[in-house]
Amino acid sequence: MGDKMDKKWLLALIPGLVSGIFMIVIAVFIIALLFLKLLWAWTIPDLFPGAVEKGLVAGEISWYTALKLAIFVAFLAGMAGIRQDSRKKDEE
Repeated sequence: MGDKMDKKWLLALIPGLVSGIFMIVIAVFIIALLFLKLLWAWTIPDLFPGAVEKGLVAGEISWYTALKLAIFVAFLAGMAGIRQDSRKKDEE
């Protein structure tokens, strides 16, 4: 009887753990977008002042643009990771 009770208790905890992990993932994602947005506004005008002044490069980006840029960077990082994994397999 005690074994069944332990399993029920564990099953009751799983939805809470999943929702907690989901909330942490969402928080990290929002912080990454904020970081990307602030980093753009901090570095790009200093690196390309003439281009920002002429309107060739955006001095600040929107949240939607930060999202697209984050997806693009994640895609590139994933491709680099896949390539690195295939190189390790070739060496073995």
